[in-house]
Amino acid sequence: TLDKARFKMLVSLVDILHLNNSEDIRCKCICPPYKDIAGLIYNQNVSLKDCNCLHVVEPMPVEGKDVEAYCLRCECKYEERSSGTIKGTIIAYLSILGLLLLYMVYLTLLEPILKRRLFGHSQLIQSDDDVGDQQPFANAHDVLSRSRSRSNMLNKVEHAQQRWKRQVQEQRKSVFDRHVVLS
Repeated sequence: TLDKARFKMLVSLVDILHLNNSEDIRCKCICPPYKDIAGLIYNQNVSLKDCNCLHVVEPMPVEGKDVEAYCLRCECKYEERSSGTIKGTIIAYLSILGLLLLYMVYLTLLEPILKRRLFGHSQLIQSDDDVGDQQPFANAHDVLSRSRSRSNMLNKVEHAQQRWKRQVQEQRKSVFDRHVVLS
């Protein structure tokens, strides 16, 4: 009987070590207030069959015949989770966030540099004083001929943006001229 007791003790120690290393399972017991004892929450890494008040609540706050009454009030739930899935989800989320951050850096830092190389430095830095009545149409012809030679969508969008900017400049000019004439 001594060998059987030692064997059971050894098996239970191995189970305890295995379960303590495993953070994906736990038994959670919520015990409400009982007599003069405050309500407490107990967590233990135990197997499903041992998920009850007697195995999880340590140290037992009551003694003797009150143990059964105390344990009947406790609600124990066995919980499992997949830490691999949680880690994978977090890695995917951070990867997407990183890609969006890199795209933002590209849009704010690298895209203006690439535009200067493609369209020339002088077209990006134009003030309202430099823009005459004929100059926007001359630049529009250059931009239009360049966008026809390149057939990707980015150039089409840039062409529409340049056309919109010219229209806005013309509208501003006519509004300010009318305002000067009326006053």
